Amino acid sequence: MKRGWLFWTIFANLTVLIGLAFAYPHLMISPGPLIKGHAALTTNCFACHTTWHGTTVEKCTGCHALPEIGLRTTTGVVRPQHGIKTSFHQQLTEQNCMACHSDHAGPRLTRRNNTSFSHALLRPDVRKDCAACHDKPKNEMHRTLTVGCAQCHQSEAWKPATFKHDALEKTVLARCEACHKIPADKLHAQIQGNCAQCHATRAWKPATFEHSKFFHLDKDHNVTCVTCHIENDYKRYTCYGCHEHTLANIRRKHEKEGISNFANCVNCHRDASGEREGGEREGRNRD
Repeated sequence: MKRGWLFWTIFANLTVLIGLAFAYPHLMISPGPLIKGHAALTTNCFACHTTWHGTTVEKCTGCHALPEIGLRTTTGVVRPQHGIKTSFHQQLTEQNCMACHSDHAGPRLTRRNNTSFSHALLRPDVRKDCAACHDKPKNEMHRTLTVGCAQCHQSEAWKPATFKHDALEKTVLARCEACHKIPADKLHAQIQGNCAQCHATRAWKPATFEHSKFFHLDKDHNVTCVTCHIENDYKRYTCYGCHEHTLANIRRKHEKEGISNFANCVNCHRDASGEREGGEREGRNRD
């Protein structure tokens, strides 16, 4: 008798629980509250779910017409794009809404981990055409690029990017100041552009410039760059702009000593002492 009573008690409880699960599924088995857009369906689980089968794509597209997903609401109101040119839902290789979307915000410990959107879900021809979905950045650097986004960016994330200067147009590549601020130190403050004379596009450092390799700037020669370098070209220089270093004086002095090739002063003079490249003393050339 006792066993029969226990059986019917368990059976009755299970029947009530199953009945409640069907009558009030949002209270009995819901994993959490619905997103704001679907809040009106809180008490109508079967609007999205099929008994014993869960949610299906057909249930989603029954309300969300595929051609309008991402472009219009279910009531026909146009959605603002916020930097996205067109909806990408129509360009997917497989229509699987549940692969990215979870309308229930369940507790953190029990929330199912849905796969977030991946560019791998897009058709290959669309995947290569970033401009089909995204607006091109409007900053100075991106406006002058001549290559596709994949040259620098990965589809997994916009940053970090592996930018290469080779992607720039040649006219822009020569104008570093178009993207970079001029260093504020004393040396660079004298120089206007033409960074490539010392720096490489691979990296700002190390720079190839080392003035002492060409001419040592002692206390009498530590002047502004434009004193010796003209027209913002630091590969050229002149010594003919200071006190006794006029072309006439230089010619007279050197021809007197039998030197006819004196156009490139640093071939012999690496500092004010007149030291030759090979170590021989040339004299100060003060007259």
